[in-house]
Amino acid sequence: MNTSGNISRNTVDYLRISLIDRCNFRCQYCMPEGAEFDYIQSQEMLTNSELISLLREVFIPLGFHKFRLTGGEPLLRRGIVDLVREIAALPETEDLAMTTNAYLLSDMARSLYDAGLRRINISLDSLDRDVFRQITGRDRWERVWQGIQAAHTVGFDPLKLNVVVIPGVNDREILDLAALSIDRAWHVRFIEFMPIGNTDLFEHKGWVDSATLRQLISDRYGLIESNCRGNGPADIFQIPGAKGTLGFISQMSECFCDRCNRVRLSADGWLRPCLLNESGQIDLKTSLRKGDGYEILRGKVEELLFLKTEINFKDRDRGTGEQKTYHRTMSQIGG
Repeated sequence: MNTSGNISRNTVDYLRISLIDRCNFRCQYCMPEGAEFDYIQSQEMLTNSELISLLREVFIPLGFHKFRLTGGEPLLRRGIVDLVREIAALPETEDLAMTTNAYLLSDMARSLYDAGLRRINISLDSLDRDVFRQITGRDRWERVWQGIQAAHTVGFDPLKLNVVVIPGVNDREILDLAALSIDRAWHVRFIEFMPIGNTDLFEHKGWVDSATLRQLISDRYGLIESNCRGNGPADIFQIPGAKGTLGFISQMSECFCDRCNRVRLSADGWLRPCLLNESGQIDLKTSLRKGDGYEILRGKVEELLFLKTEINFKDRDRGTGEQKTYHRTMSQIGG
């Protein structure tokens, strides 16, 4: 099968790798209160050597050169610095990034940078300590802010801040969060709230569309389109004269399936073609451990890539009128 022709609109070359499903926070939109979690046991997680083998023998030969490490909280993964060093050292690695809540980052930023990590996204949903505690379930704002400052000092560039906007919770802070991009080369990303593993909260609070956020910021500061582009689906804008940028990830209001360039590998080895659709997953770990050759594994991934355009959020309810139920939370998917 020829992978160069299997995606009609986009080349899929970006793998998001969940290293662990555990987290030291309990964010409402990711690990909702009341949810019961059957955490992956360590022996069921891909080992570092298994992961490197999959990258080297399966994903890289199929054209993957961009990797992002996620969780749960990836800094909880044992041996994370060594793993970063191994991935960064692969000759084919063009881009390596990480998404973290930054709670452990102040102590690890230098080691991660020295290991070869250069790009980092940090979840920061509020500048208000009480609101931060409400969203994350933890009173840890100061420690997170220290982690952000450490990453800035070490030299991570770009340094991105991810904000999931929840109506009536942190939407009143949009202007203050946007202003973080003015005097620092920080890139703030506003993400529309998604109904993954948190149906009750989503139905109660709803979501704010990116167009509304852009208008709010434009009315206050002005807003222009930016020439900066990243690996992801964000539409990038800039406050005039700002050092950083503002991105808007609009998976609910402005479906970007047609330009999706990524697939996701869970900590227990399931490869998922679409964040918002649970069909079409394949179990690479089991195949690897039972001795299937890399040629067989590559064939399975090729088939998934071939089907990717048909397995996306845009088409999830076509012809059914049914609301989609997601069996894994965001922390388990590694979104």
